[in-house]
Amino acid sequence: MNGKKQLTNKRIVWIAVIGSLIVVAMMTANTVYTSRKVEYTTDEAVSEVSSFYLEAMADRRAKIITNLINNNFDQMGKAVGFIKDEAPKSQDELRESIGKIKSLLSLNRFAMVDEDDIVYTQYTTYTGRSRHQFLEEVKSKDRVITTVSIYGSSKQLCLAIPTPGLELLGKHFKACFVQVDISEIADLLALDDEGKTHFALYAKNGANLSGTELGPVILSHNIFDALKGRITETEWKESYADFQSNTEGAITFDLGEAEETLCYVPVRGTGWEMAVLIRESVIQDQIRYISERNLAASRHQIGFTFVSVLALALVLIHQLRKLSHEKLEEEKETSRTFQNMANTDAMTGVRNKLAYSENEAAIDSQIESGELDHLGVIIADINGLKHVDDTIGHVAGDQLIKDACALICSCFKQGAVFRIGGDEFAVILQGKGFDSMPEAISELNRIVEENIKSDDVVVSIGYSTYGPDDKHLSDVFERADKMMYERKAELKSMGAQTRH
Repeated sequence: MNGKKQLTNKRIVWIAVIGSLIVVAMMTANTVYTSRKVEYTTDEAVSEVSSFYLEAMADRRAKIITNLINNNFDQMGKAVGFIKDEAPKSQDELRESIGKIKSLLSLNRFAMVDEDDIVYTQYTTYTGRSRHQFLEEVKSKDRVITTVSIYGSSKQLCLAIPTPGLELLGKHFKACFVQVDISEIADLLALDDEGKTHFALYAKNGANLSGTELGPVILSHNIFDALKGRITETEWKESYADFQSNTEGAITFDLGEAEETLCYVPVRGTGWEMAVLIRESVIQDQIRYISERNLAASRHQIGFTFVSVLALALVLIHQLRKLSHEKLEEEKETSRTFQNMANTDAMTGVRNKLAYSENEAAIDSQIESGELDHLGVIIADINGLKHVDDTIGHVAGDQLIKDACALICSCFKQGAVFRIGGDEFAVILQGKGFDSMPEAISELNRIVEENIKSDDVVVSIGYSTYGPDDKHLSDVFERADKMMYERKAELKSMGAQTRH
């Protein structure tokens, strides 16, 4: 009887021990499984977020190029109207008019073409029949957008429109066009991402147009030559077909230790594809690190009881969620920091020309949808910057830019200040900034006129407000820019000098 009782007690002990070990093993296995499941599903989610981020980045840059193209077409239309009004009577007068257009409308490579295919620029005339094949398309199209190579290397975007009914110098002029260096477009789009993201513009055959490097593998080569052997034949053909049909898509390829994903979207009207690539996601690295810590902690809990393992698992899950949330917030903050860096002028700390282009696109959308209410634009230009650079040096010139920026910011505290050129600033005023616009303008002009007496910083400003006939922000900008030049002449007559 005692033997049976001892046997029974021993069996109960073994059952308890074995049961406890089984429970611990199951909890350990479950903890490991759960951790890996969390890691896997998190990686999937982050991958989706990364793809969405890339697509949005590519689409945003493509829209900036589209806005640049549309703005150039609008400016060309105004240029033709300007030349009609000027009615030049000689080639010299026509060249002078073209020079005015380049200055007033920022059309740096503007040219006119007559019925004999003679091209007229600010400085010369030449036969354009062989050099500009795209002019043949102007006969049948309202707008012509084409990409050409100049002297076999420099790639340019050419935009042309017909000029029906334009008679000058006893000849019929059939078209006008502008040329934009694609390298300048690439500079406008460039972002400092510390090697995490890359972008490039491509032709339909995969040739790199922007000269920028799409990551350490593709570099500036033809994208399809670089991807051969790195993706399947089917994926390669599908991507090539996307480029030919000018549609969007994505490609992911494995480099062994890292995975790269690129997204591409069409740039409307150009036949180009804008491609953006991100190397192995920072979010994935951070969450993988957390998951590895979780697995290591789980392995150290194998000897604990069921309750201890269960409690620890709950703590770990809670901690995992907390750390995941913190890391995701950290990544969002990092992304915001990169965005701020990309949109900030390094010298003055105000927003730069890229930020202005994005703001312009957003305001144009508001105008188009009828959502825009009150808006004012200030254009400011520093007097005498070139003279300071030439006589005192660029250090003094840089200080003049900073002082001028500080003056503008102090007067327009409730406005968005942008540095859009070497010595040129723009201020967009809405809400309270719009309401206080007259007082701010008066205060800045008062300070400037006092500064003339003390040989201090002098800034010429022009301003204008949004009206019902304005179709784009550039319409308001042009009026303010014209007033700014008038103010510059006025200050000069008042004795404005470059400070020494």
